[in-house]
Amino acid sequence: MRVRVIFFEGGSDLMEKAFEIRRKVFIEEQKVSEEDELDGKDPESLHALLEVNGKYVGVSRIRRIGKGIFKIERVAILKEERGKGYGRFLMKEVERELVSRGAKKLVLNAQIQVKGFYERLGYEVKGEIFYEANIPHVRMEKVVER
Repeated sequence: MRVRVIFFEGGSDLMEKAFEIRRKVFIEEQKVSEEDELDGKDPESLHALLEVNGKYVGVSRIRRIGKGIFKIERVAILKEERGKGYGRFLMKEVERELVSRGAKKLVLNAQIQVKGFYERLGYEVKGEIFYEANIPHVRMEKVVER
């Protein structure tokens, strides 16, 4: 089995592959509006595409939001590929890449139903529940400074 994460900038040809996964997970499955999902921040972002045996099954978007602070967004694994450890693999590779780019702290807005997943990866809840695209979320952070 070959599993790898490909990192690319917003203007890459791989962007359409990332959008396909995000459309399936967020727009079709979770009923997020296309307007909310395609927020115009993709060109300025770093993207991660998870490939398993030649098939793209997961994605993430990352934005630098401050000195040494990166925000991980749009983390998605195709429904039929969940529960196989791919989300954990994707997040570990994203963290490794961001540390190599000078990350000191990682932040994300986790949907409530996956809060435990991020807690197991070392993220801590910061603040109260809020709604994004009509879905309850919580802000989470992880210090990665070595």
